[in-house]
Amino acid sequence: MTEQSKFTLPEADRRRFLQGSAAAIAGLVIGFHWAPRGKAAAAAVTDGSIKPLGETMNAFIRISPDNTVTVLSKHLEMGQGTYTGLATIVAEELDADWSQIRTEGAPANAALYANSAFGTIQGTGGSTAIANSFEQLRRAGATARAMLVAAAAAEWKVPPGEITVSKGVVSHAASNRQATFGELAQAAARQMPPTDVTLKDPSEFTLIGKNVPRLDARPKSNGTAQFTLDVKQPGQLTAVLQRPPLFGAKVKRFDATKARAVPGVTHVVQIDNGVAVVAKNFWAASKGREALEIEWDDSAAEKRSTDEILAEYRTLAKTPGKPARKQGDVDAAFAKAAKVVEATYDFPYLAHAPMEPLDCVVRLTADGVEIWAGDQFQTVDQANAARILGIKPEQVKINTLFAGGSFGRRATVQSDYIVEGVQIAKAINGEAPVKLVWTREDDIRGGRYRPMYHHSLAAALDANGMIIGWRHRIVGQSIMAGTPLEPVMVKDGIDHTSVEGAANLPYDIPNMSVELHSTQAGVPVLWWRAVGSTHTAFATEVFLDEIAQATGQDPLTLRRRMLNRHPRHLGALDLAAEKAGWGKPLPAGRSRGIAVHESFNTYVAEVAEVSLQPDGSWRVEKVVAAVDCGIAINPNIITAQVEGGIGYGLTPVLYNGITLNKGAVEQSNFHDYEVLRIDRMPEVEVHIVPSNAAPTGIGEPGVPPLAPAVANALMAATRQKFRSLPLPSKITSA
Repeated sequence: MTEQSKFTLPEADRRRFLQGSAAAIAGLVIGFHWAPRGKAAAAAVTDGSIKPLGETMNAFIRISPDNTVTVLSKHLEMGQGTYTGLATIVAEELDADWSQIRTEGAPANAALYANSAFGTIQGTGGSTAIANSFEQLRRAGATARAMLVAAAAAEWKVPPGEITVSKGVVSHAASNRQATFGELAQAAARQMPPTDVTLKDPSEFTLIGKNVPRLDARPKSNGTAQFTLDVKQPGQLTAVLQRPPLFGAKVKRFDATKARAVPGVTHVVQIDNGVAVVAKNFWAASKGREALEIEWDDSAAEKRSTDEILAEYRTLAKTPGKPARKQGDVDAAFAKAAKVVEATYDFPYLAHAPMEPLDCVVRLTADGVEIWAGDQFQTVDQANAARILGIKPEQVKINTLFAGGSFGRRATVQSDYIVEGVQIAKAINGEAPVKLVWTREDDIRGGRYRPMYHHSLAAALDANGMIIGWRHRIVGQSIMAGTPLEPVMVKDGIDHTSVEGAANLPYDIPNMSVELHSTQAGVPVLWWRAVGSTHTAFATEVFLDEIAQATGQDPLTLRRRMLNRHPRHLGALDLAAEKAGWGKPLPAGRSRGIAVHESFNTYVAEVAEVSLQPDGSWRVEKVVAAVDCGIAINPNIITAQVEGGIGYGLTPVLYNGITLNKGAVEQSNFHDYEVLRIDRMPEVEVHIVPSNAAPTGIGEPGVPPLAPAVANALMAATRQKFRSLPLPSKITSA
């Protein structure tokens, strides 16, 4: 195990870590950490982020004398609307006015800000931010409200039950008295927190369910929002790292003479992942890196091409894998089948390609280290940074800034970019703060890809065209293998992230087998937006349409017949079909396809409408989506996330993935690893299923149904099969 992979978690924490990806939300953590009272008030300040007693309500809420209410977000804002959603929950129970609400990133402190879906880990991922915070932040807001009311009642000498709160104003109608939150904050902080509070009935919500303005819209529009690239510490230097050309290669020797001769270059140092060039600015660091002369030891490197790896996968799929789901008698079902339908599907490696590549700023201090980053896994990153420096995790201060996207890339148990930054700062003996910058080329070629997968499916049909048997084999790399999470996240050889969406297929099929081959490859892999569902949804939903076509059934009707025991799947499916006009005539040259999928406890159905041109080219014209994510905290943000998921999901449909040639990544930037351009973005309609159920994830579930819906629309138009991504840019006649 390499130095970067030595981070370990207590077993109880590992067991709960990433359960959002396992579509299970653990018990909610309420425990607030209140500032002490009386003589201990001076000790109430912990690290400067939690303000003194007079301004502090609890670990999540800070009310200032100027009447602003600041919600401390334990989750990273990377464009998904987390800051606004979490603040809305607090403001609702606090009865604050939206105009007084502010949000900032909470300090890295798992004792206060753990993600309850991850155990005692502070981090963002698995579409858990709202789901794990909903009850917790409602209670935080209601508790703070109760303390404000108690303070007003004590000052005015009236019963608390006669006091009302509305839009940030505390009132007593009988005595015609009013006070703002800011005016009551100090007195409220001296109140004993109630042991229990009454939460609002959803019928009383005034902010939840409404399209309140996003809190990050203005700063991102006027340039005041701070991303890592904006950080400028006194004396700061910039670093870039030359990483190996092949995954698994190591530095054998290097000559930095020419690099050091570049004006502005201050240091050239070797760290675990390569050779870093440190300079007074990015240009000098980049030119210095170009001048490096490095000889690599590739004896342990991955040297296969992707075609070779895929060929091995296809061979493996012809043999039984380890069982991920087994019910009924699959062999007997196939033995008596009136018809058997078979298909295989291929999926490439995919890069995350967020708008902001990886970056961090590291400053060594007399008592530890301070880090600035769009940090997604604060607790893990603290532990790994501390290990590099030989200090305690609490000596690692992390300032969580806005992140320009992530899609899972900033969340690794190895903390790769954080560790690189810390190692570089250590290698130059902490002489200056260091900003490590990954270029777009570093990002595309840097690994941590969505794994490549191959799927093999077979269905046994009875004389009426109903599915009586289902065999599904999945071949691909395990994301969890070789990480500290493997002992608890891989059970009996099954990595849940490889089979999610397949092993829990909702369709009523009496005999079902889902099997997995977890392969070994030297390509670093990681969760990618929607994780396993990015390939399992395509394989299962496209295969269903192939079955419908083979039996002359309507794809919607086929699905509806098998979802009687899954009303939320069915509800989303019916709503999408209704709003898209399923079954109604379309203009010549257009066709529709449908898909439904559950991920992260959220149910999404999408209908894609595509147009075909005489030259064989095609485009996605419109997508109608229906989403059931429980209580809709902010419908506008839900709509935006589904729209974004559809756009993100279109990229692997239209453009090539990551390919290797003798182990070397062939893509380098957006010219050869294309992402969706605005001119290819379809019209999108999003419809939200009304619900009073607890809110569930929304950042990822819009992605999985898109690709199969598009492929199914093309299949409906052409009668051709589409079994690999990306889809062909032109479709020739069969």
